[in-house]
Amino acid sequence: MAKDNLTAVLHGVEDLRLEQKPIPTIRDDEVLLEMDCVGICGSDVHYLVHGGIGPFILKEPMIIGHEAAGIVAKVGKSVKNLKVGDRVAIEPGVSCRMCHFCKEGRYNLCPDMVFCATPPCHGNLTKFYAHAADFCFKLPDHVTMEEGALLEPLSVGVHACRRGDIGVGSEVLILGAGPIGLVTLLAAKAMGASKILITDLLPKRLSMAKELGADFTYVIEKDVSEEENVKRIHAVMGSEPNKTIDCSGVQATNRLAMLSTRSGGCVVVVGNGPQNVSLPLVYSCNREIDIRGVFRYCNDYPTALALVASGKIPGIRKLVTHHFDITETAKAFETSRYALGDAIKVMIHCQKRDQNNSIKFQ
Repeated sequence: MAKDNLTAVLHGVEDLRLEQKPIPTIRDDEVLLEMDCVGICGSDVHYLVHGGIGPFILKEPMIIGHEAAGIVAKVGKSVKNLKVGDRVAIEPGVSCRMCHFCKEGRYNLCPDMVFCATPPCHGNLTKFYAHAADFCFKLPDHVTMEEGALLEPLSVGVHACRRGDIGVGSEVLILGAGPIGLVTLLAAKAMGASKILITDLLPKRLSMAKELGADFTYVIEKDVSEEENVKRIHAVMGSEPNKTIDCSGVQATNRLAMLSTRSGGCVVVVGNGPQNVSLPLVYSCNREIDIRGVFRYCNDYPTALALVASGKIPGIRKLVTHHFDITETAKAFETSRYALGDAIKVMIHCQKRDQNNSIKFQ
């Protein structure tokens, strides 16, 4: 086996380095993966710029990256679901499987979750990586490695839509057209939403949303009042949404979500903002609006994979706007951080691009 294990290690704020690391050994229930590609997430950039997210503070060097796909290079002796050579998407969070949250099927709430690139746990932007076999999902031949890596953000969108009970006939407002807003749009459409309006501050993001199937778009202008934004959203949509998903997470969109949703509807908060915000809570309660939180995903990877494999969401390929080799990691992070070239999703390749794809990713 090749000894090259080039790895992206975050040592601190604005200190991301490429280093050679030992190839990991695996436990009986793990597989060794030769990594193919890793997408850059907003949380990766946040750790680079701020050194932490909420209670997760970078205190020692950490391998970055968690949106990933790879090739099985070795299997532990207890592994039955995979074999050497399998192409897999990697669900980056491995729960304890023993606590009451895990046993209830809500393992995303496991207090002992080991999640890639969340301090103190290492990520997978590296050439070789060990992971629990039961959190690896074999990709059909016609699904590209990049699409496998995109299952991570897509699973967030799927989970958000499930939390909001989105189905046939739902009229959905999505606040924020960043990567998570866009995958939520794709998931909502695939799940049967009859009408979707998506908002953002940037018209270019909304142009992509239109390409992906949004029925309506709305540019939020900072000098427009909250009340006027609500009126305009209802006017553009032609109705009041019964489901609203906030993918921005700032106070302004938290409030807009609650004020825009029709009585008896549901608001799902995906984006993480400040710890404390001012909300129209009594107004929402008096109209019996359900307010539900989202933390990552749970049992959503199989659904996300099925949606991609079946062709229900072919537009997901359009989210990847930039490709870089692992040796260009610094440039890739700069592109993602500053949205250079209108970047949406930046993909880093640990092997030659398309080496493991039966079809070319376009």
